[in-house]
Amino acid sequence: MAKGGKRPKGKKITLSVAKNCIKITFDGKKRLDLSKMGITTFPKCILRLSDVDELNLSRNMIRKIPDSISKFQNLRWLDLHSNYIDKLPKSIGQMTSLIYLNVSNNRLTTDGLPVELNQLKNIRTVNFGLNHLDRVPTTLGALKELQEVGLHDNLLSTIPNSISKLPKLKKLNTERNPFPKAEESDTFIDSIKRPDNLYLVEEKDLCGPCLRKCQQAQDKLNKIKSMATVEPRRAIFSSLVSPNAMAKESQEDWR
Repeated sequence: MAKGGKRPKGKKITLSVAKNCIKITFDGKKRLDLSKMGITTFPKCILRLSDVDELNLSRNMIRKIPDSISKFQNLRWLDLHSNYIDKLPKSIGQMTSLIYLNVSNNRLTTDGLPVELNQLKNIRTVNFGLNHLDRVPTTLGALKELQEVGLHDNLLSTIPNSISKLPKLKKLNTERNPFPKAEESDTFIDSIKRPDNLYLVEEKDLCGPCLRKCQQAQDKLNKIKSMATVEPRRAIFSSLVSPNAMAKESQEDWR
């Protein structure tokens, strides 16, 4: 912070500067890339470029996103990660073309996430990692197109069933949250499919092939129980990759 307690003066973005930051992506979309430019205030001039498909304001010092952001009606991709944002405007629910939203590495709390997020019916990827969320917004459970959800590095103690049961969910990153250890283990064990009915027989009543099958099934169950005891969380999320929420240079990991 500057001397005297004043906030640092950010770079002024003019319409001319913004126009020069428009790039064409490999799939022919228009992306306005204003990342890493030392911006402290949302530049109102870019509202005149509301026909862009993608907007990148990541790695700046922006504290507030105005309601007027909803003027970007064609926006499919919005990256606001690594700023100082503590809440999102209600108007974000009007941006129904969004399929990607990254607000990781900010100062968001659960109360700073508007219920209007449940209007983003086309959203496929959301990243809320590296914030101050103490509970998962119930609105996420209404977003049936979600495929990737980042909730890592928050203050979460539980994940609602409505999130884990999203019909198209492929990636769920909840690493480095203060989950109770007992709950983690129970979650893993309870995910194992069990038969509805169980019948007990003696070995002498089984034919050779059936006995071998039972022995193999028992060995497999013992192995699963062993894995759950040692590393329950790794067994669930072993295939997850670190998203661009970690402020990587590459944005492609979570696109």
